[in-house]
Order: sequence, then C-alpha cells, then structure tokens
Amino acid sequence: MYKGSRRRLSIARGDMRFGLRFGPHCVCCAVRWANRVRKRIRNAVVEISQNGVYFRRVAPLAQRLEQRPFKSWVVGSNPTGGTTNPWNRNGSKDFLFRPAWLLEWCPMSCTTILVGKNASYDGSTIIARDDDSGSGRYDPKRFVAVAPDDQPRHYRSVLSHVEIELPDNPCRYTIAPNVLNNRGILAEAGANEHNVAMSATETIAVNERVLGADPMVELRPAVGEPDSTDYQAEQPGGIGEEDIITLVLPYVTTAREGVARLGELLETYGTYESNGVIISDVDEIWYVETIGGPPWNPPPEPRRRGHHWIARRVPDDCYATIPNQLGIDDFDLADAFGEQREYLCSADLREFMATHHLDRTMGTPVSSNGRHAHSAGFGTTVALPTRFNPRKAFGTATPKDHIYNTPRAWYMQRRLNPSEDWDSPAARYTPESDDIPWCRVPEDKVSLEDVDFLLSSHFEGTPYDPYGTTGTAESRHRYRPIGVNRTGHMVAIQVRPYVPAANRTVMWVSFGSGPFTAAAPFYANVNDTPAYLRDTTPEVSTGNLYWTNRLIAVVADAHWYETNRFIEGYAEGVRAFGHRLIERTDEQLLARSDAESTDTNAWPLDGGHGDEKDVQGVADVLEAANDEMADYLREHTTKLLNDVLYTSSNLMHNSFAMSDRWAE
Repeated sequence: MYKGSRRRLSIARGDMRFGLRFGPHCVCCAVRWANRVRKRIRNAVVEISQNGVYFRRVAPLAQRLEQRPFKSWVVGSNPTGGTTNPWNRNGSKDFLFRPAWLLEWCPMSCTTILVGKNASYDGSTIIARDDDSGSGRYDPKRFVAVAPDDQPRHYRSVLSHVEIELPDNPCRYTIAPNVLNNRGILAEAGANEHNVAMSATETIAVNERVLGADPMVELRPAVGEPDSTDYQAEQPGGIGEEDIITLVLPYVTTAREGVARLGELLETYGTYESNGVIISDVDEIWYVETIGGPPWNPPPEPRRRGHHWIARRVPDDCYATIPNQLGIDDFDLADAFGEQREYLCSADLREFMATHHLDRTMGTPVSSNGRHAHSAGFGTTVALPTRFNPRKAFGTATPKDHIYNTPRAWYMQRRLNPSEDWDSPAARYTPESDDIPWCRVPEDKVSLEDVDFLLSSHFEGTPYDPYGTTGTAESRHRYRPIGVNRTGHMVAIQVRPYVPAANRTVMWVSFGSGPFTAAAPFYANVNDTPAYLRDTTPEVSTGNLYWTNRLIAVVADAHWYETNRFIEGYAEGVRAFGHRLIERTDEQLLARSDAESTDTNAWPLDGGHGDEKDVQGVADVLEAANDEMADYLREHTTKLLNDVLYTSSNLMHNSFAMSDRWAE
C-alpha cells in the first residue's frame, strides 16, 4: 500500500468499519479498495470506468458509505448531495474519485495472440484477438458477410469525419462488427474471399516523446458561423479502429499487400489513436504498429504527410503475444529499407527517429561535427544502429502497464513455455516485467484449444485468479484478467494450407465473456451467415448467441464452482462438434471436385470449375455447414442457460428449503 496519504477512506456497514490508505497515483490501491467495497457491501455496484471510480448506491446497505476526499483526486459527489455520474442513466447519486491518468488508461482493451504456421498444430496461420469494450460499456456483436455491392465507394468516418474515395473493385468478405453504428462500422475481425485475414485493432500507447514529435490527427470541429469572417471550417481527423478493416480488407489478395495498403492510408490520412493491426494469409502473419500521427498545418498550407508506422512478420516457428502495449521489441532497419523480408516501415522512419532522438540503444556514441549525437542540435540527422527496440523507443512502461498489460503477456507465455521458471523469486520474467518477449518459440505446437483457453483465461493456477482459492483476496484481484467481463467477442482466424482455397479460411467465433463460452468454427468464404449470429439485437434477447452468452456469464459468475461443470461440458462439446463438422465438410467439398483438381493448390476460389452455378454450389455447402454449427449452438447454449439458471436459482440468498406439504 502507498503510505504517503494523509487521509483515510472509511466504509461503514452496521458495526463493520474498515478503510485503506492510498495515494493519488496508486492504481493498485484504487482497484484493491474498489474490490473491497464490493466484497464488504452487499449489492454495491463498483465500476472503474473511463471517467473514474464509482460506487453506486443500489440498496440500503450501501447508503452508509462515507467519503473523505483527497485534494489530489477530483471529487464528484457525496452522500448528501453533489453531482451525478454522467454515465448513470437512472439519475442516482454516486461517489466519484477520478485521477487524471484514469481517463486515458481505462479505455484500453483487447488481447492478441498470433501463431506462425510452423508453430501451429496443423501448419495453419492463426491470428486471434479478444475485442473488449472500455470499462462500463458492452458492445453487442454480430457475424455478417459483406457483398461487393454493399461496400461503399465513398467512405466517411463516423468518428473522425475523414472522407476517402475507395476503389471500384472490392471483393466479398466476412466480419464480426458491432451491432450499433454509433461509432462506425468497427469491423474488428474478418477474412476475404482471397483468404486474407485481418484483426483490428489492438489498442496500444506511445510515449510523450513520440506524441510531441508526431501528434495525433484529431477531428477539429468547425468554429463560428459559415458566413462570419472568423469562421474556421471543420478539419477531419485521421483513420482509426472504426475504419481500418473496411478500408483495407476488400482490396488485397495477400497479407503483404494489406500492409502496403494500410501503410499508404496511414501516411496519407494519419490516425487519431495508436493501434496494432494484424494481417495474415496462408503463408505469413504481419503485425503493424502505428507510431504517432501527423499534425494538421494551418491553412493555406497543405496537411503535412509523414505518419509513421512499423510492421514485423511473425516468424513461422513462433507465437506472439500483445496485451495493449506497443509490443515489437526488435526491428531491423537494414531489412526494412532493403530486402523487406521480415520488416516494413514508413519511408522516413529513420530520419524521424534521428531528428527527434527517439532511439535509446546503448553502444558506441555517435558524433556529429565533434559533438555527441544528442548534443548535435535540434533537427540534426544522425546515424542510427541497424537494429533497435521499438518498445523502448516508442512505447510506454508505467506502473499502470504492470497491472493492466504485462501480466497478460506473462500468463500466455507461461502457458506455452511451461518448463521455464515463472513463479520463483529468481524467475526471469514476472507479471510486471517490461521485457517479456514479443514473440518466442513454443515448447509444443499451439492448437486452437490453446488459443481459446488463453484468450478466455483468468490466471488459472496462480494466486491471481479472481475465481481461485490460492493467494489472498488482494492478489486475486491484483491484475486485469484476459477473459474479462466486457469481452464482446473472440475471433481466431485459421488459414489452412492443406485444403482448397474455397474453404481454406475458418473463423472460430465466441461472443461474450470468455470464461463462460467457447469458440465455434464458421467458414468465411460465404455469401450469408447464420441468423443466430447475424441478427443480434441492440437490446437483450435470448433469440441470438451474443445475448444468451452474456446472460449465462452474468448468472454463472456469482456461482462459479457450482456452475463451472456445465460450462466446461458445453465448451468441450462445442469444440468437438466443430472439429467434426469442419472435417466432414472439407471431405464433402473435396469429393465434389474433379479428380484432376484434388491438388489443394490447384482448386481455385470458385470451387474448381469456372461457371457461376458451381461457385454458388460451393457457397451453399459452406453456408449449410455454418447453419449446422449455429443450430448446435442454439440448442446447447439454450440448455446451458437453463442449467446455469436452475442451479443459481437454488443458491439465491432468499431461498428456503421447506415447501408446502402438497408440493412434489
């Protein structure tokens, strides 16, 4: 605990009174105190949101909360009056403690794992990411196919208002976007008919030196009236998570083409946020990180180009883990500006780094006119080493990262390289290490079950498991789990080399909080998707997969041990049925092909025949398989909800064992 505080927060409930001492910059204490409130005060709702830490009064037991503010915290309301939480729609008064950094930190979300083709169990490339909303927000998800005629030709971003003319030759693609369009399309994950897959984005952060050198391109609203002399027109922002898949995926035939198109868009329009973007095909996985964003120049000067980005190819025999941090920890400038086999970057990255002294590589001092490079004067271009660490040059390493980010990378690598020492005092890497490798060779080939487990995990087998029995009450809520309550979906995209191109890409999809669901396979190269996943409603309904899984998670969470056997059985059944279905459908499609077309590299996207009838025939088979998977999910997810609801109903606090004598 931080012991520098001169104040004490106390919470009373009847004759129970307790408090914690903590300082204004200690996120650990804020989270721990919030969890203690939740445990001690029944029915209290505790939220750490992008606006602060809230304790909502939802029952008489919570009305005796006391608050003694710190000068260094922004105080929102108190028990007798004050302001209302702007996120609170019912108008009740909440307590708000808002440190300044929390505004920027809390919206970060998502966890990514990438598996190279020689590191996966079947030679596929696998890219997978949890799409998690910001704290206190839950975004309904759906699964849809986008036809070329439905792709816009003139694109306008909802968030940044940037307008882009798009090519007139888009291809078909399948995505898992938000249901609501209030923040744009937000395609999040998808694959096109050329078997190029994307997942976007992994929220990351760059440091102040980068932001000072290359600010974000943010929307600037119009100022004044259009007819006035001091009127300033609106200046659109750059591109962001809302836009990236829609602007890239329909127009590329390989992952490398995707990186090139994304890089061109970034250099042309900039971005208003820092992101990681994954692009893959059957041979390669590329990971792109954005580095700052070019500023607007005041009129009449044109906007300055030069937004910066880096991309690294995931080694074929490695997996990579990314937990909301700028992750690439090794970059070869010689390759990026030479053969470009493993590395790509924006054209002026080398000059940008040298001009703004961003490289932090230790070694022989570089001189300029007899002076050390860092005293050569502003704007002086100096030599850079061939290799450098982008995480140190561009990224962050803060106490908040040690709670929110690094523990997730630690746990994923602990699972895939278990023979290493991860837990002793002498362990090379701990949950709070800043130098956990971006990628490494696994001890065993990685399966889809590994990926599904990891992206729904909550530090099982460690003292940090919120559902665990080891450790302490504090340690079990110390770090942000991977499988978190606000996960919208997990999509793992598998591009397989051993089947024809028509059925090569499979999207393993789960909706809702990972510990309470399982990923199911769906073919991507289709014209339509099952209604059970496609027609997600904005409001709660048991008629679709997303909301049914959300309801299961909420009910089961309070009774983890009593309901977990049902969830584990459900997950095992979903994955086993999914594997059988994919194998059976692959065999069915292979039997359709001509004898001379059985070579997996010879069967083209149209199914091996050039006519439109057979193209539709292949799509019909894939869509029928997807419908069969959806029917299985509908039946078994409904049964799971029934089992969890019945079990939890018997465990309600107002339950009573005695019944009427006539009851059976």
